[in-house]
Amino acid sequence: MEQYVINAKIRKETGKVVSKRLRASGRIPAIAYNEKGESTMLDIDSVEFEKVWRAVTPTTLVTLKIDGQDNLAYIKDTEYNIIKDKCLHADFHIVSGTLPVTARLKIHYSGTPAGVLKGGFLVKHVPDVRLKALPADMPTSVTADISKVEIGQRFRVSDLGLSDKITILSNPNDLVVTIAPPRK
Repeated sequence: MEQYVINAKIRKETGKVVSKRLRASGRIPAIAYNEKGESTMLDIDSVEFEKVWRAVTPTTLVTLKIDGQDNLAYIKDTEYNIIKDKCLHADFHIVSGTLPVTARLKIHYSGTPAGVLKGGFLVKHVPDVRLKALPADMPTSVTADISKVEIGQRFRVSDLGLSDKITILSNPNDLVVTIAPPRK
């Protein structure tokens, strides 16, 4: 797994004028929150941040180097200007690695269900799943292999086959997909 690194500097000044000056110099304002809710104002290189931001998911851990000190963090939120195609601000959540985190991940599908190949129709039910795990154990994405699902069968959240280190907070009996019989 690739390790993403974002270098940051602590900033003392706040306000619109300071933010505009930072953006004009190729940097963007950011803020990092720790698990206690304490915040640190930062400024980061916009090109470096956008390379990482476009390559990660909400549950990908990045190394946030604040004045040379390494911190594990998630990119929690960004303010994005769609017209200029630029990030204007970023929020990070620094984690210790010892406390579990929760996340809602979209379910991706792999394979063509056997029932669809026999004329059935794929019916999607729940689009995402809530998980709880230590940051190092949290998956970056959830993929459901639905290739063996036959007509009339159900694929449930409990069938996702996630690691034992991950707690599923969603109802394990929720349907992910079903294969409806062909219409006559």
